Amino acid sequence: MYRLVPIVTAEDIPPPYRETAIGRLLEYHNLGRPHEPYTSARLLIGMCMDNRKHLRIPDNFAYIIRSGGGNLRYSEFKVSYAIAVGGVRCIALLGHDQCGMVNLVKRKEQFIQGLVENAGWTLQSAEEHFNGYAPMFEIGNEIDFVLSEVQRLRLRYPKVLVAPLLYRMEDNRLYLIQERM
Repeated sequence: MYRLVPIVTAEDIPPPYRETAIGRLLEYHNLGRPHEPYTSARLLIGMCMDNRKHLRIPDNFAYIIRSGGGNLRYSEFKVSYAIAVGGVRCIALLGHDQCGMVNLVKRKEQFIQGLVENAGWTLQSAEEHFNGYAPMFEIGNEIDFVLSEVQRLRLRYPKVLVAPLLYRMEDNRLYLIQERM
């Protein structure tokens, strides 16, 4: 099984990530490393659109793509742009616990009613919208999704260092997801 690796000292950062933008992200966010000035991004962060998460990083340090569940499948052109034009060589993919993209079917009625009441949609349009898009955005288990997306990104961008991370809401810290060896 997988386990979360807490980062409470710089020595907790695994060697492949030390002295990289991923290591710096962990140092800035978890360890309170003083912010350094950046004139260009060093990292692409893919993370959920959930409003409860806030990263402690310097200005200009990272491109950030926020999408439901941290799902980058439908943002691939933006990922390619950050690598090709922005020059980033590292991607940190952040899932988080308590994610709303897990078990979307459980929220179907709330979703439909919300579109009817808050957006003025018809019941039929809202239901068709949910049924058409929920399967694309359902992520299943947060950790399993992050690991599968990391594998996909590594195959797509073989020269880019990609790290699987989980943001825990209870302590607002980043954890590395240890992969199967």
